[in-house]
Amino acid sequence: MTQLPRILVIDDEAPIRRFLKIALGSGGFDVLEAERGRQGVELAATAVPDAIVLDLGLPDMDGKSVIAAIREWSQTPILILSVRDGEAEKIAALDAGADDYVTKPFATGELMARLRALLRKRPLEGADKVEISLGGLALNLASRTVTVDGAPIRLTRKEFDVLALLARHAGRLVGHHQLLGVVWGPAHLQDTHYLRIAIGHIRDKIGDDAANPRFIITEPGVGYRLLAEPIGD
Repeated sequence: MTQLPRILVIDDEAPIRRFLKIALGSGGFDVLEAERGRQGVELAATAVPDAIVLDLGLPDMDGKSVIAAIREWSQTPILILSVRDGEAEKIAALDAGADDYVTKPFATGELMARLRALLRKRPLEGADKVEISLGGLALNLASRTVTVDGAPIRLTRKEFDVLALLARHAGRLVGHHQLLGVVWGPAHLQDTHYLRIAIGHIRDKIGDDAANPRFIITEPGVGYRLLAEPIGD
């Protein structure tokens, strides 16, 4: 039996969720529901939906923050379904990583057609990796947790973002500008001292010696590289 495409609906309005479950279900989709942003982020990681329908006005976090959290590890298509119809709001959501935007009230047929279009362009199975393990270093991109040799490590948000970007490109050089642009934003491409301080703190916390690195290699004047195969034991 062919598995139905799985759609995660993140919306705090129970009537909307019920309607979408019925409408999308009759249209050949398997529907999961979340009424809060954090619950939606967790389901996006654990239930592995094929696409996400997301409301921007959630009680615990703004929808754009949900997009940003999911985009930490996933390229699952995200369709915004919101009463917010201003151009600036649409641009902000799309810039945050949403793939499409439909305003409420909406036509069910159009919504399903847009979902089908997104599903045709979704990433290949296995493209998203929630957990990354490199020797004794392990990151969970959904829960934003880090362990070294099984021991939990507490990183700041920026420190985690730097380490996660290096981990997603393990074994490859990641340049200063790419790290600064992704983690601090395009206005900070020249602020290499931000990066130098963050890398120093990360090294201190994960027990990495710059002179004899187990995990992070410095490429002087260029960037950093996280070892895909740590040196030594």
